Amino acid sequence: MNFNGAFTALVTPFRDGAIDEDAYRNLIEWQIEQGIDGVVPCGTTGEAATMTHEEQGRVIRICVEQVKGRIPVIAGAGSNNTKEAIQLTQLAKDAGADATLQITPYYNKPTPGGIVAHFKAIAAECSIPMVLYNVPGRTGLNCLPATVAAVAKEVPEVKAVKEATGNLRQGAEVRELCGPDFALLSGDDFTVLPLLSVGGNGVISVVSNIAPKLMSDMCRAYREQDTAKALELSLKLAPLNRAMFLETNPIPVKTSLTYMGVTERTEFRLPLVPLLAENREPLQRVLKDAGLMS
Repeated sequence: MNFNGAFTALVTPFRDGAIDEDAYRNLIEWQIEQGIDGVVPCGTTGEAATMTHEEQGRVIRICVEQVKGRIPVIAGAGSNNTKEAIQLTQLAKDAGADATLQITPYYNKPTPGGIVAHFKAIAAECSIPMVLYNVPGRTGLNCLPATVAAVAKEVPEVKAVKEATGNLRQGAEVRELCGPDFALLSGDDFTVLPLLSVGGNGVISVVSNIAPKLMSDMCRAYREQDTAKALELSLKLAPLNRAMFLETNPIPVKTSLTYMGVTERTEFRLPLVPLLAENREPLQRVLKDAGLMS
């Protein structure tokens, strides 16, 4: 499993409340054509929190089938309920995912020992490479570097962390404590390039839904030590990064894909609702300035 480069946290297209399989397959194929390094179905951006287990399994299977082994698939399979996380992980493994993305238990706010025990329990029941997902803005819990290191030591299946704090000091400490074989992935599109500079391997990205080539090229340029090109591409991405968070993710990015003509319609599941009217023109302006919309 190669955790280097840009991985898109895929949106999930819906049609009349159901999974729009054709639109999803087309999105995945477009991502691959654009040079993305990997895809992540059923994450936060994919609205997995509103899916049944059956739907989640179907979305992962569709993704794996469409990818056909060309790039890695990291399937969202986390929960704040350890038993449910085990079930979702087995579901992702059965669907053929290469790895799973495991959010730290939200709302419960476990101790560091509880976090380690959570990941140990998942691995004991279903061994598959895992990415620990640290996103305190959504979970109410910051998994500190020492805890990430403890999980990595105690649970060999945990091969990487998606570090979504935007805190470069914390990211640098993860690299220091976890060593060179543990992958450090950004979960914050605003700080991908700085995180690469302190030892990061890549990103699980929202903005790469609409700009997969830009993000994957930036990561590749840095990896090839072309820092000037990496900086140039990072600056091109900056306005898009801001626009994708005009409102709660994935509202702007899903809307953008429709504006761009990549998807035919924009549909959300409650409690998410369509983009506010006053944000439509600013979003379209950013897309036009980036050459993503005519």
